[in-house]
Amino acid sequence: MKREKITLLSLIFIFLISLLSHPDPAIANSLSCLICHGTSEGVIFIDGERFSKSVHGTLDCTSCHLKYIDTPHKTLEKEIDKSILDISLSIRIKSKADPVALSACNQCHPDVFGKVKGSVHGQNIFKKKKSDGAYCTDCHGSAHYISPGKSGQSPVDFGHVMETCGGCHEKESISKDYGFSPKVLERYKESFHGKKYILGHKKVPVCTTCHGSHDVKSSKDPQAMVFGTNRLNLCSSCHPGANNKFTSAITHKPVGRDNPIPYYAEKTLIVLTISVIAGCILHVLLEAYAIIRDYLREKRREE
Repeated sequence: MKREKITLLSLIFIFLISLLSHPDPAIANSLSCLICHGTSEGVIFIDGERFSKSVHGTLDCTSCHLKYIDTPHKTLEKEIDKSILDISLSIRIKSKADPVALSACNQCHPDVFGKVKGSVHGQNIFKKKKSDGAYCTDCHGSAHYISPGKSGQSPVDFGHVMETCGGCHEKESISKDYGFSPKVLERYKESFHGKKYILGHKKVPVCTTCHGSHDVKSSKDPQAMVFGTNRLNLCSSCHPGANNKFTSAITHKPVGRDNPIPYYAEKTLIVLTISVIAGCILHVLLEAYAIIRDYLREKRREE
């Protein structure tokens, strides 16, 4: 009991010192929230140090958590903007704890929100009312710890975006529901682009290069970057002179008879590889036979 009192007094002391060193009301408000959330356990725990280093580190907690003011979670005195409330009703399936906070992204990122809402991910959420559509935090991580997109630590950074997209698109349930090619990530890694990506090349196409990021469209949508002639234009931007035969060879489909180019190319390479190895072994055996034969003949002559 004595130890708990000492810990509580220490936290209050640190809090007061922090308030004096941070006269900004927004930071002071965040620190007051962290008195509880920074020492709690489970889903309500917030790492204060990581939060301060994130892109949202200078924001007041109630900038996003609009339903609350000060502590201990009093009901907001003023009405929340209707546009935010409308969004929260649509994305409640994505955030049952505080959909208003998730909807607050629209306050600072209205252009991005418009793209997401019109994307295939957004259509799944807003029109089909499904939870499997990707929303802000699905790709960028928790709003409390978002890093700049090119920081190297962000899930959408060039070095991590492939695994981030693959995290959903590799799920068997999603591939079955939407007819995706199974093992998309594995197929990408097998491709020429994927092998260069693994080797560390920085100019190879990744998921967002060909499909977009916030405004991802269905491959059957005429506005999609990989639909019809759009795909030819996309490939031509890196491969001048690319034609329809060239673009048809680039696919996420698993190798099989319904994807004949890589299927028969793989079979041909297997036959060639086996033939070369068998030829080398046969050559060594014939060479050894010739050496032994000549040795025995020479020995007989001497005798």
